[in-house]
Amino acid sequence: MTSINLINSYAIILCGGSGTRLWPLSRTQRPKQLLALNGQLTLLQQTALRLTQHIAPAHLYTVTHQDHKFEVKGQLAELYPQDLANTPNNILGNLLNNVLAEPSAKNTLPAIALATHQIYQQNADALIGVFASDHAIDNEAAFLQAWQTAEEIAEQDYLVLLGIKPHEAATGYGYIQTNQAISLNGALPVYQVAQFVEKPGQAKAKQFVDEGYLWNSGMFVFKASTFMQMLAQYQPDIYQLVCAITPDNLAETYSKFPSLSMDYGLAEILAQQAKKIAVVPVDMAWSDLGSWDSIYAKQAKDQYNNVTHGEVVSLDTENSLIWTETGLVATLGLNNIVVVQTADATLICDRSRTEDIKALVAAVKARQPALTEIHQTVYRPWGSYTVLEERPNFKIKRIVVNPGAKLSMQMHKHRSEHWVVVSGVATISNNEIEYTLQENQSTYIPQTHRHRLANNTNFPLSIIEVQCGEYVGEDDIVRFDDHYGRLTNQ
Repeated sequence: MTSINLINSYAIILCGGSGTRLWPLSRTQRPKQLLALNGQLTLLQQTALRLTQHIAPAHLYTVTHQDHKFEVKGQLAELYPQDLANTPNNILGNLLNNVLAEPSAKNTLPAIALATHQIYQQNADALIGVFASDHAIDNEAAFLQAWQTAEEIAEQDYLVLLGIKPHEAATGYGYIQTNQAISLNGALPVYQVAQFVEKPGQAKAKQFVDEGYLWNSGMFVFKASTFMQMLAQYQPDIYQLVCAITPDNLAETYSKFPSLSMDYGLAEILAQQAKKIAVVPVDMAWSDLGSWDSIYAKQAKDQYNNVTHGEVVSLDTENSLIWTETGLVATLGLNNIVVVQTADATLICDRSRTEDIKALVAAVKARQPALTEIHQTVYRPWGSYTVLEERPNFKIKRIVVNPGAKLSMQMHKHRSEHWVVVSGVATISNNEIEYTLQENQSTYIPQTHRHRLANNTNFPLSIIEVQCGEYVGEDDIVRFDDHYGRLTNQ
């Protein structure tokens, strides 16, 4: 086996996703990887901490959608002390600069190509691991060992996958059939990939498990130069486009990418041609947390085999998941049921049907699209706002501004605003007049006035905003200056 120089170890986190399978908690503007579903940290944060056990934070690249860019940066920044920003190499700054925003979703191969090309330009010998942002891994020691084994094989110009040893005949995953062993000398065996199989029916899944097939985790490891060579050979159009990308033409060039997965675009082609593609089998207590039933499976159960979250009272309820983000949920006489309650939507379904929620979300979207897109609480790079009530000519919000943060200098053409400070100290610019407001003080922002709200303290600022006017949509905003580079409409 080759000895790995950790200076060459990098990782890419794929942080996309539309937020349908864990609706109503997960939504388009706040998909599951940005939620804390199995602890205090979000799935993205758990992934980043897991990966930086093996690589330097500055070697971590994250690819996300443009709409999630600032939330992703904020969550990553929470993981590392602020004094990292003052180190000679500015570790925190590098980590956040490595958050790459896709202008549009084009599946996994263009996302991986985008990040890999950037790494390749710095270090052609880089060994890159590609991992999803929304998976749970309980046995991190087994994961890290498998990753390092995969790096050793990737040094030999293989495209390497981590294959999960199945513990059940699951129909929600693709499967990998192995071929002859490449190496049996290391801590973990490595095998040539014989073929990939799409998600099977129950009978086929059982057959695959009995025959030693592996689940396809979607985790890849490869050398940067090897990936670029494979891309040039098998997907020349994508190769030429990614090599032509600059900050100025990103949106235009990205729109030309085909929507293509890493599996279809490279891995399956290599397997079909018996090229250098390998898999490391690993048992690491892995789950993709892809349904409410998988969330149920990963959580601790009470004496009645229930999983509860939030204020829940249950009688004669068994084998169920009861999750509430707001208010109390009371159940009676239920079995094998999922109940998920948020401020504006409630899901009730049989636990055996959670894989079908995507179809239900499509039906909800046809009737009330906003309920699949955003929550009542919307997160912004400066903090968050919660819509408390909205009617055609007014809207009431609770706005929370993080310590040291400020909103853009902006103006509204169709509405005026009244602000009341609930807690903290607000610094306000109102048509070039600057003043501060304490708790229980208020101010008025007339229509077309340039204004800005800032929190210059070390404590959160909370205000109530009442908007009045002929139109109170979120797109009635003109920005003149913005700390976060958002000089276009939200």
